[in-house]
Amino acid sequence: MKFAFIFLGLLCAELFYFYLANRFNIIDKPNARSSHTQVTLRGGGIIFCISLLAYFFAFGFQYPWFLAGACIISAISFADDVKPQSSLLRITVHLCAMLLLMYQLNFQHFQWYWWLLALVVMIGVINACNFMDGINGITTLYAFTVMGALWWANQTIKVFDANLLYCLALGNLVFAFFNVRKKARCFAGDVGSVSMAYALIFVTAGLIIAAKNPIFILFFALYGVDTVLTILHRLYKKENIFKPHRQHLFQYLANERAWPHLAVSALYAVVQIGISAGVLWLFQKSVLWQTLYALLVLMALAVVYISVKREHIIASIQKLPASGVQA
Repeated sequence: MKFAFIFLGLLCAELFYFYLANRFNIIDKPNARSSHTQVTLRGGGIIFCISLLAYFFAFGFQYPWFLAGACIISAISFADDVKPQSSLLRITVHLCAMLLLMYQLNFQHFQWYWWLLALVVMIGVINACNFMDGINGITTLYAFTVMGALWWANQTIKVFDANLLYCLALGNLVFAFFNVRKKARCFAGDVGSVSMAYALIFVTAGLIIAAKNPIFILFFALYGVDTVLTILHRLYKKENIFKPHRQHLFQYLANERAWPHLAVSALYAVVQIGISAGVLWLFQKSVLWQTLYALLVLMALAVVYISVKREHIIASIQKLPASGVQA
């Protein structure tokens, strides 16, 4: 019954946000780098942060430092959705949010180099999830696959209160109703992709620490490979990697190949389910098997990425002058 009330409350909150977004013109307008063709409400992913707040108040005020970080990182992301904020401000808030998350996970007992490594990896995952939020359904379907894998692993390791994932899933379900459709009613915006990534990183990092096993990072393998290879490709072309673009593999499939958005999003979710199933099968087995599996997954994804985008990559290389500097 409690979850029914939470779901109804989240649905009402999302509808109220739509009213505010319409009134204050918080919208996405299509441009040359967009994968959509109509004006759509932006920031519907604010429901993810609201779902975390619902968990906090409904289930005993657990994980307060994590929730404080979720609130501040969602706030700056939403502000950036409404009006672009300075890079320095965003980076500062992101760093503070990550430090709060790490404090919640008792990182104060680790050496400084583990702090540094964790910050690099977790901020990288957040940015990857933000970069990958570009077509209908991809954020919410991929998030469901990661949440499902985290829930399964947590059933064995028993680190977190599962109600945290249940509430987050309810927020994702509400958002999915308005986003997983041919013509989306709203987009997640930075507030959605960043807050969802932040929550998933929190649970993933906790499992890694408890199991002393980094293999759970493969729950983000598909996003990671697509992001890293796209960045490398753009660096090779001497492009500014911080400027908007549509060169990710999922964008290439949706735009140049004209695949339906939901088909691409579903494909990404299905592939990640397969990868995560392998992780859940192997994470209690030998390090050798886990290492071989991780290498196999990353190599296979890289080969697929390069094979599918082969013509696009070759064409972009041929446009470069002999000096290797873009004209």
